[in-house]
Amino acid sequence: MNMLQQLTTQTPIWVWLLLAFLVTRGIAAMKPGETSLQKLAIVPVLFAVWGAWSISHRFGASLTAWGEWLVGIGTGAALGWLLLGHVKLTLDGATGKLWRNADFSLLPLLLITFLVKYGFEVAFAVSPSLTANAGFSAAYLLLAGGFTGLFIGKYCRYLASLRLDAAGKGLEVAG
Repeated sequence: MNMLQQLTTQTPIWVWLLLAFLVTRGIAAMKPGETSLQKLAIVPVLFAVWGAWSISHRFGASLTAWGEWLVGIGTGAALGWLLLGHVKLTLDGATGKLWRNADFSLLPLLLITFLVKYGFEVAFAVSPSLTANAGFSAAYLLLAGGFTGLFIGKYCRYLASLRLDAAGKGLEVAG
């Protein structure tokens, strides 16, 4: 059995379902449309939970591991904030729905994030001793945190845009 076949058959089904979900979210984001803060939060929460689970599973309570991941999140959040520099999220006061512009960056970011995370997870599964390799672990933690941070930063930019829109209309925004 070649390596590609092994990867395909050894990967749990939930990983392929996650990939399909991420692709559908990325494609949907390419069109402007109505949304909610809860829907916008799905991707950042998903990657934060997946990251926290992975770190707990591989590194336990290692302060170094958690610290590297958080540094990655902070850096990624700043980049995510900058990435959506001209975003406009508008609150429709009558319906309570949010209107967002098309986001062409989401699908490529989701695919790259998934591939990088998947690649590291495969490497750890094939060679568990890589967890003890400080350089490899730091690369994994900083990249995983960085990608998670990108989505958190984008979400924070959406929140800021919504607050500006609501302030301009004299509306109160919960949260």
